[in-house]
Amino acid sequence: AGGSHLPDITVITPVFDNGKIVYLTASRGHHADVGGTTPGSMPADSTRLEEEGAIISGFKLVKKGIFDDDGIKALLRSPVIPCRNERDVLSDLKAQIAANAKGAVLLEALCQEYGQNFVLAYMRHVRANAESCVRAALKAHVADKKNKNAAMVYLKAIELMDDGNPICLEVCVNANTGSAVFDFSKGTGPQVFGNWNAPRAVTAAAVMYCLRLLVGRDIPLNSGCLDPVEIILTQASDITSMLAPSPDAAVCAGNVLTSQRVTDVILKAFSACAASQGCMNNFVFGDDSFGYYETICGGAGAGPSWHGTSAVQVHMTNTRITDLEILEKRYPVYLHKFHIRRGSGGSGQYCGGDGVVREMQFLKSGIVCSLLTERRAIPPFGLNGGQPAMRGRNLLITRKGRIVALPAKVKVSLNFGDAIRIETPGGGGFGSTEKVRTTAASSSGEAQDCSSTSTDKFHHTASLALGSNAVDF
Repeated sequence: AGGSHLPDITVITPVFDNGKIVYLTASRGHHADVGGTTPGSMPADSTRLEEEGAIISGFKLVKKGIFDDDGIKALLRSPVIPCRNERDVLSDLKAQIAANAKGAVLLEALCQEYGQNFVLAYMRHVRANAESCVRAALKAHVADKKNKNAAMVYLKAIELMDDGNPICLEVCVNANTGSAVFDFSKGTGPQVFGNWNAPRAVTAAAVMYCLRLLVGRDIPLNSGCLDPVEIILTQASDITSMLAPSPDAAVCAGNVLTSQRVTDVILKAFSACAASQGCMNNFVFGDDSFGYYETICGGAGAGPSWHGTSAVQVHMTNTRITDLEILEKRYPVYLHKFHIRRGSGGSGQYCGGDGVVREMQFLKSGIVCSLLTERRAIPPFGLNGGQPAMRGRNLLITRKGRIVALPAKVKVSLNFGDAIRIETPGGGGFGSTEKVRTTAASSSGEAQDCSSTSTDKFHHTASLALGSNAVDF
């Protein structure tokens, strides 16, 4: 449950006042395994939702203050291959319940201090402020494109997934009111026979995220950002697409890959910045006794006044990777390499950030590894004359030293001593290098070489301008 993919389980707790629901507290957690055909519940080859784990469309987890242990266990055991670590999932669900309870206590304390009507009024103000900020940002972004005789401004962008399926966007902005229609229905590709279909909520979340970036102010993320916006995914309710799949479609990669590509398309339409790595580089492995899942950083796209950050989780990834010492202690692996992939960012007046190289050797046979990645065929684009970044690459290195190129989405069984090397994409460059040469010549300096620029010079970058979290090496 949660509208993203099956490992993301959302726990919602009502907060009552005199028998009436006044608030809802909620927490969402990505669980390590909820069953399915591969450990980690992120199979690279799934084509149906049931292959990805337990399907929880709605379930009352706590009844009269009692945790429904039997009920949730039945759900976790319902897939053809049940949850591999039931105890951990149950513990994590109880932690989510506890987090919600803490939120309820804090809300009640706030109401006692200021009064319920005062708190509710400020909640409405937060939403209204978000709406006002988004309207102002949209009007500002199209002010120079407005026609004197027409209030409507049209922005368009298209991007291809690695399989060639297009994501097409037409944004119609009312330059007078700041309202907008985000229309993905004109050309976006059909539902795929794979797992990078994205549930409707994923696209809505990507639109809200991008709008908050365009605002340029530090406002709380809330649904008020979407109040002035209409999102169209298909031209009829009975039509499916990659961004509006059928209920039984496989979707585990839609939340972690397609979401990044939707974000690229939106930012491209507004010419906000070049493409970031466009991928979360999902790396999942395990056997019947354990499952491990990580996402791997890459390069951020450059913008009108900043270089892209190197080795950063971009946009909605926003996760930390497991410490080396913990990884090697708890799992049968040896981490050979983890370093910046120098020169993988696109060149330009402002250079894209570099990706990374991560290589892991396995110390046990029978481990199944799943890779869910993008930007292995089509590189992250540059903007305004900036150059594209290098594509990512996945490699299997056998114990005997043979190197085998792996597809972007693949499931592979590993033997003792085999290694997986993941080279993540960089970010695209922004602005022509001719501008760099002109500036350098006028100041008797040298044109900037993106491949040798130190990481320190990339520090004031998209991580600050577009809200990503930089990783320092």
